[in-house]
Amino acid sequence: MASQKELRRLRLKLSIRKKISGTDVKPRLSVFRSNTSIYAQLIDDVQGHTLAAASSKELGLKNGNVENAKAVGAKIAEKALAAGISSVVFDRNGYLYHGRVKAVADGAREGGLKF
Repeated sequence: MASQKELRRLRLKLSIRKKISGTDVKPRLSVFRSNTSIYAQLIDDVQGHTLAAASSKELGLKNGNVENAKAVGAKIAEKALAAGISSVVFDRNGYLYHGRVKAVADGAREGGLKF
């Protein structure tokens, strides 16, 4: 059975996803965080494809702290610019815009992505 915290995040996630959608020109930057890692994906919702992805595991980072999250944001920005994507829609995936989620966004902005 899902906890109240998980149900709350799911409800927020579905509410956010009703409002935003990604295209191939302006994909959705989706963030997922676990206790040990953080993941970011650029998603084209029209085609249903992931255009680029980055994670702390891919970068060889051991723990899920704010500095590592910022590095993941910079890496996803690098991959997006290499694919010709300069503008994205940010999907915080039901998480609060604070801490590691905010660090991914800041890293992506510093890497050259426009939200």
